[in-house]
Amino acid sequence: MTENATPARPEKDRPWVMRTYAGHSTATASNQLYRTNLAKGQTGLSVAFDLPTQTGYDPDSAMARGEVGKVGVPVMHLGEMRKLFDGIPLTEMNTSMTINAVAMWMLAMYQVAAEEQNPDLSPEEVAAQLAGTTQNDIIKEYLSRGTYAFPPEASMRLIADMIAYTVHQIPKWNPINICSYHLQEAGATPTQELAYALCTAIAVLDEVKSSGQVSEEDFGKVVGRISFFVNAGVRFVEETCKMRAFVELWDEITRERYGVQDPKMRRFRYGVQVNSLGLTEAQPENNVQRIVLEMLGVTLSKNARARALQLPAWNEALGLPRPWDQQWSLRLQQVLAFESDLLEYDDIFDGSHVIEAKVAELVAGAKAEIDRVQAMGGAIAAVEYMKGELVSSHAARRARIEAGEEIIVGVNKFETTEPSPLTSDLDGAIMVADPEAEKTARASVEEWKAQRDPQAVEEALRALAEAAKGTDNLMHATLAAARAGATTGEWAGTLREVFGEFRAPTGVSGAVGVAEAGAELAEVRERVRVTGEELGGRLRLLVGKPGLDGHSNGAEQVAVRARDAGFEVIYQGIRLTPEQIVSAAVAEDVHCVGLSILSGSHMELVPAVLDGLRDAGLDDVPVIVGGIIPESDARRLAELGVAAVYTPKDFGLTEIMGGIVEVIRRANGLG
Repeated sequence: MTENATPARPEKDRPWVMRTYAGHSTATASNQLYRTNLAKGQTGLSVAFDLPTQTGYDPDSAMARGEVGKVGVPVMHLGEMRKLFDGIPLTEMNTSMTINAVAMWMLAMYQVAAEEQNPDLSPEEVAAQLAGTTQNDIIKEYLSRGTYAFPPEASMRLIADMIAYTVHQIPKWNPINICSYHLQEAGATPTQELAYALCTAIAVLDEVKSSGQVSEEDFGKVVGRISFFVNAGVRFVEETCKMRAFVELWDEITRERYGVQDPKMRRFRYGVQVNSLGLTEAQPENNVQRIVLEMLGVTLSKNARARALQLPAWNEALGLPRPWDQQWSLRLQQVLAFESDLLEYDDIFDGSHVIEAKVAELVAGAKAEIDRVQAMGGAIAAVEYMKGELVSSHAARRARIEAGEEIIVGVNKFETTEPSPLTSDLDGAIMVADPEAEKTARASVEEWKAQRDPQAVEEALRALAEAAKGTDNLMHATLAAARAGATTGEWAGTLREVFGEFRAPTGVSGAVGVAEAGAELAEVRERVRVTGEELGGRLRLLVGKPGLDGHSNGAEQVAVRARDAGFEVIYQGIRLTPEQIVSAAVAEDVHCVGLSILSGSHMELVPAVLDGLRDAGLDDVPVIVGGIIPESDARRLAELGVAAVYTPKDFGLTEIMGGIVEVIRRANGLG
């Protein structure tokens, strides 16, 4: 080599799959968004479905009111699945679908849409080429996200049937994404996130094994197709160690518990959405550096690097991101992968005593918690225990933030700020879902039903019900229903009739709240006590979650802190109709109704509750609302009679409790 010769650069690793989580309003609008994102260099798709689709309701169901097209795209029949992927060759695409309770149904429609795109191939040949992931983790839905549809036993059967089918028929598909993402959002510490996710994986693998649908020789393939979907928080050193701990624990579990000898099948395969919970409404420009740090936590360590990554947009605490905002998040990934030298080196943490010690600590803690859950009978039997632990852990974190022990820049420290040009027009800084989406979706269902063969649908659904009553793999009957033209609501409704319904535990009753009352909470407690005495009894607060929004973390924390403040709290969990909330307000003779809505359906559901209270003669009972609510909507809600609106910038729960007391006093004419 001559003195001035440039040394050869190391060969780069292939970058991870780059996605943005997207879907809104209609299948046609979402398809356009997907095509645009792919043209910008995105290398995979991540589909966000709306809440009616996720929970198995058609847009003309009463349960779907106000929720259609809000947090994702409605896909209620095969025709909409065709529109969603129009012009996108599914046999060449890697598609991730955030879908759980109805994962089997969505996969069936996806497969049939792919068959229609490839008429020259047999269904088996098409299936063999499909690559992607269905989230399909129902246990975390009971613990944190709330989009379940069926009881645990039936849900686990659907998962096992899907895994068995895909291992034999769609070998490149990940039939389940064990999802610790929402566990972290629900308050999980890294140790809890590790333990509860791995307990879920054990429960799933045990279910597949006991179903007898996969031979011992093929069981390694089942393990090899299990993927994980994790959260990455801003403490990126700890997050790096968490991922290395996941790799170590998964290798040990699959080798020792399941006897998988092939190290490739034992590989910990995971995708990431970095932490949306940590995004702030206050000084939202700070979210960009948070997202970058969180991305580093799952990419820096080569031996524990994510296989796929999707980043939220900087403005998701304000509302729906625009295409430009999603582009910015995609560019963050591209700069790291293609401009930096990250992918040119072996694992930069190997040999680090600090990293090794932290990984060992996390592994030991996770093993102890796994053993605790297994001693209770496994993940399904321990749902109530795990839920209570998550609510308690989240309450402890909220208390640390309020006390200033955990700093959130721009929220509880360094609040002074210059006006932001990014948010000078708040209504223009976010995208608004198509207000006609529900009307369009209802028309789509009506047109679809008018042109299909009703007898074929009836026969297919009857066969599905019979299969559900027996032990046959339900994937085959589900595919037949998709081909016949059944709808999402009809498929789920048929199974609900056989399996029944289920309401998950709230975790509130057993949760540990604030251990010691500081001066602020003590003052609020006294105010609650005095006001209750003036009104002739203990103050009663109804915390309600109308609609299909299952993100209950905020409601649970309000309920726990309200209890700590001396309120009698009535909280019946998620997925209530406005009518059920009004009935509870009447039955419990409450002094205040608090509504929590994060799905964007507040302008439909809150007025329905207000009207219901008025009709019940309770128009003097004040209503407060919390959620991701733009300022213009907050003003409109106040005009409609809402006493107070709280958004993510209002992080002080004790302060909120004091506000609720004042709302009650004003409503009752107390000075």
